[in-house]
Amino acid sequence: MKRVLIKNIGILQTPVGSYSHGGSLQGENLKLRDAAIFAVDGIIEEITSEGKLPLGSEKADEVIDAGGALVTPGLVDGHTHMVFGGYRQHEIPMKIKGATYLDILRAGGGILDTVRKTREASEEDLVSKTEGFLDEMMSWGVTTCEAKSGYGLDFDNEIKLLKVIKTLNEKHAMDVAATFMGPHAVPDEYKGRGDAFIEMICEKMLPYIKDNNLAEFADIFTEDSVFDYDQSKRYLECAKELGFKLKIHADEIKAIGGSKLAGEMGAVSAEHLISINEEGLKSMAKGGTTAMCLPATSFYLGVDFAPARKMVEMGIPVAAASDFNPGSCPSMNLQFVMNLACIKYRLLPEEVLTAVTVNPACAIGMGEKVGTLEVGKQADMVIWNAPDMEMLCYRFGSNMAKAVIKKGKIV
Repeated sequence: MKRVLIKNIGILQTPVGSYSHGGSLQGENLKLRDAAIFAVDGIIEEITSEGKLPLGSEKADEVIDAGGALVTPGLVDGHTHMVFGGYRQHEIPMKIKGATYLDILRAGGGILDTVRKTREASEEDLVSKTEGFLDEMMSWGVTTCEAKSGYGLDFDNEIKLLKVIKTLNEKHAMDVAATFMGPHAVPDEYKGRGDAFIEMICEKMLPYIKDNNLAEFADIFTEDSVFDYDQSKRYLECAKELGFKLKIHADEIKAIGGSKLAGEMGAVSAEHLISINEEGLKSMAKGGTTAMCLPATSFYLGVDFAPARKMVEMGIPVAAASDFNPGSCPSMNLQFVMNLACIKYRLLPEEVLTAVTVNPACAIGMGEKVGTLEVGKQADMVIWNAPDMEMLCYRFGSNMAKAVIKKGKIV
């Protein structure tokens, strides 16, 4: 039995509950002053405030002094593409000269370039590379994340990527949720035959992944020149029948019905949503779908930002994630995402905290154990080099994480 006391917390700030927070709830945080947390074997047993120490804390095996700083739940990154071979820095000159994301993809670059490099990489090499990414993410205060496949685009390589994610979830301190995203693009061998590719995935890949417990979620890139509404619906219906929870890359570049489909299918989350229209917003609000917004991608691509403020006003739960990937967002800095969520999405600090903790935790199926600081949940938290959330939203470019604690242990 390992007993840990975190004391002298200036402000303990956290959302409360194991559900997605939309509308006015998005901005509701519990704030405790001069607080303390007592954890046993990585689980929170008691939280106190106003200088009072928890019962039994005198028997703590380890005492961590927060030094009067702000403490929040560990951050949750609900959208990453972190398992990939190679990088795509060579696209920078192309982008500067005016090539768009879809221009590069149509020319055989973009995702397809990463697919070629990922297919060449061994499972061991990908484990080693991605483990380094997880270490870096944790240094920024992320204690739980999601990771998608999608750079294999054939049976053997998609399974390889999901095995990498499973291995890292088992060996690394980070909790990692796996999402299968075989329909990330149409591979060269299926060029012009998108329907056949979707059928192959439905008949061969999804059943195998489900039978071998390699992913809990299924995702698809619903976008112009990638997969259309009908193809996406066919895939998601098949995934749902097999018991997968649904996610959709929707309305990143054009609104072709992805967000509408997300609401209709009861998807857990819809991702990107830069170009979402009124029909899509209403569908998501009705379907209870979380908006997984990716402001660092908008920043890197130099495009518009998703209408997160309007989403909050419509009662749609908003999450903010990194979208770390080699093409459209080569950054895993979730603190920068928090800055952008405040400045570009016009979210208040309390709303931002909800967007990077409990809302993404629920969107990746982990809301019962992470995303808030409450009795019975994992002792995952960050001691910040800041007195309050306003400072975290104000400062950018510096790592404000003073100490990162996972299951009661400083990592």
